[in-house]
Amino acid sequence: MWVSVAIICVALVIFILKYVFSTPGPNPFETDTREPLKTMVHDRKVKNKVLKQGFVESKVPDNLDAIIIGSGIGGLGLAVLLAKVGKKVLVLEQHDRAGGCCHTFTEKGFEFDVGIHYIGDLLDHKPFRCMLDQMTNGQLQWEPLENPFDHVVLGPPENRRRYPIYSGRTRFPEELKKCFPGEEKAIDEYMKLVKKTGRGIWLLAVLKLCPVPLAKFLVYTGLAKRLSFFFKMASRSLTEVVNELTENKDLRAVFTYIFGTYGNMPKDASFAMHSLLVAHYLNGAWYPKGGATEIAYHMIPIIEKAGGAVLVRAPVNRILFNDAKEAYGVSVMKGQEEIHIHAPMVISNAGIFNTYQKLLPKELQCMPDIQKQLSMMKNGEGGLSIFLGLEGTKEDLGLKADNYWIFTENNFDELVSDYLNGKKEESATKVPLLFVASPSAKDSTWEERSPGKSTLSLVSFANYKWFEEWKDGKVTNRGPDYKDLKQIFMDSILEVVMDVFPKITRDKIEYIDAGTPITNTHYIGAPKGEIYGADHGVARFSAELNATVRPQTPLKNLYLTGQDVFVCGFAGALAGALTCGSVILSRNLHLDAIALAKKMRFINNKMKEE
Repeated sequence: MWVSVAIICVALVIFILKYVFSTPGPNPFETDTREPLKTMVHDRKVKNKVLKQGFVESKVPDNLDAIIIGSGIGGLGLAVLLAKVGKKVLVLEQHDRAGGCCHTFTEKGFEFDVGIHYIGDLLDHKPFRCMLDQMTNGQLQWEPLENPFDHVVLGPPENRRRYPIYSGRTRFPEELKKCFPGEEKAIDEYMKLVKKTGRGIWLLAVLKLCPVPLAKFLVYTGLAKRLSFFFKMASRSLTEVVNELTENKDLRAVFTYIFGTYGNMPKDASFAMHSLLVAHYLNGAWYPKGGATEIAYHMIPIIEKAGGAVLVRAPVNRILFNDAKEAYGVSVMKGQEEIHIHAPMVISNAGIFNTYQKLLPKELQCMPDIQKQLSMMKNGEGGLSIFLGLEGTKEDLGLKADNYWIFTENNFDELVSDYLNGKKEESATKVPLLFVASPSAKDSTWEERSPGKSTLSLVSFANYKWFEEWKDGKVTNRGPDYKDLKQIFMDSILEVVMDVFPKITRDKIEYIDAGTPITNTHYIGAPKGEIYGADHGVARFSAELNATVRPQTPLKNLYLTGQDVFVCGFAGALAGALTCGSVILSRNLHLDAIALAKKMRFINNKMKEE
């Protein structure tokens, strides 16, 4: 019997490889489009001419090949990929600037990044780095963070324990072993599981690219779990796995601390998802030189060169369909007027809930296939951000190019559950987890742009329901009760920050404000204030869901891109763009990115030899 199973598996793998590796469509990475570095632009007015091009009907290009809803990296990235093969793409953004979570804002002379804190896997020869170089024509530069790049801080002030997290495939576990003598076996097993699980991510892409019958066959025969360790571990929670490895509660906490980068407490998180994040930073962490706006600033000209455009203040209120249920364009609200724009395909980077629940006609929302996808996913947890503008340089304030993950204790599941289920006024005084980073300290151009000033970004989570009563208020004036609740959060969080960073004192604070879940709804269109799109719990990583939620929707000519198609974060949203682009261009762009990296490494090695 086992021989028969083996033969079937081999035949299946050959079929998968034949389908997935076939490359009949145009390749966006065919030629090396990197250009010599140009002088970096810091003038905000000059950059805004690219990033803040307001929507008017006269700016809409003729004969569009595609319309993309949303200018986050999943939308912009896909637009660049299509532009590189000659497609004319229109990207429409509801906010007043392009970039989605890659945008920045300025208050009282301080520039704040809203979503880019650190990105991994950017060594020169890695596919991810090579791909980004091509998608920005070699103009996007990256600053490496310190090593250790993360610091895990556990416990109250009187019993605070600090654990540095180092990058490096050997140094990461070696440094952990120094902190936890006697736990060498647990650390080695953890690393083994992380690496083995992460390597199995390839099948997630296959399930979204291969024919639906094949995807269903892989799911319902159980072969998905046999072929990929990622799916074997996907149904196991992070808590379950680490609790089997060690009894040491602080080590369990250090193994799981990075759950904040995808938004699920360890008992609800899939070990498969967690493994991706740990592996993502094993080779280091980076930050975009010049700040997050550099990403969109260098992508938009590529879209425009192919005849496309990226227009802001362009809220899409519905997708247009003909009687055959085929998408043929979108409707944009310009004041009280509806403007219709036509294209042979519409691609949504607005998230699965916005797309299916807000942009489809009622009769199409009710389709069984649409409802099935919606039933398989749920909204992620709401995000809470606090922005601090400080007087003083990074040296004055003791800030470095690193991050702090601060927890009130090591029992993460209990702490986060009690916090999110508590009463808002009480929870606001005892936020159990806090991410702290200084964008200004990570950017070597900051001192030139803003001498004598520094910024801090503080990120946590908050229950959307705590703020829901104010969701329809004016964004800049939601009333005194809302302002008071924000103040309670800011005061309690500030006490923690000043304790961990003693050089930061109240007299150094020149600006402080908080963004709540309803702030996220307003600025980035997150239905429940989530910062990572659809929930990334265990259910999100079932083989069935990933074979069902694909770039192709049940409606002809309508596609999905971004983090709801793949996984969350900058890299995850770009993987969603690659996956959607693979479907549209009928070739595997994931493999093209790998081939590009091999080509770049060969060229670089040859140049060194010469």
